[in-house]
Amino acid sequence: MRELLNLLKTIFHYLDSSYKIWKARRLQEDDLVYTTKANVQIGVYPGRKPESPYDFIVKFREPGKRERTPAHVHLIVEMYVKHAHNPSLTLKLKEHILEMLSQIKSVNSFPPSLQFFKPEHIEPFKELDKVGEFTVEFLLVVTELMAIQEKTNYPEGSLTESLYKDFGVKDRFSVIQKAVLRRLR
Repeated sequence: MRELLNLLKTIFHYLDSSYKIWKARRLQEDDLVYTTKANVQIGVYPGRKPESPYDFIVKFREPGKRERTPAHVHLIVEMYVKHAHNPSLTLKLKEHILEMLSQIKSVNSFPPSLQFFKPEHIEPFKELDKVGEFTVEFLLVVTELMAIQEKTNYPEGSLTESLYKDFGVKDRFSVIQKAVLRRLR
């Protein structure tokens, strides 16, 4: 009887491990959502929130670099860098992002699709690509995916929107602090 129990445990662990390996391999290519003109790949992986079956994690990979997970603080600091270069254009970008955020809906499938972004949205803001780590194209796509993630996991949540509403209105340190505190949760 004990031998049978051990055999069943072994089979269970083998099947569980095989499934996890299959799932990881499938996700390496299948869930690429967008590739920027600079060849930055932006993709999603299933999240782990049991209360949200469509939870996902946004990740990106720049050519020749390791995969990274963007955070709100990265995006907001990038906006301040662009604001130092061209304040009026950056505030127009902020308004564009707020318009996008007002139209984002939660998703009930995986992987999510972009709901608002169109390549022509980049053109009015190209000047801002001269400074900072990220292009406007990258900011728009990643911000949209993070907003979809937030709407899916927290339908009443509004952190992403509140950060952009505060940008350029409240002092930059309080806005960055809010983004950093979100990262620590």
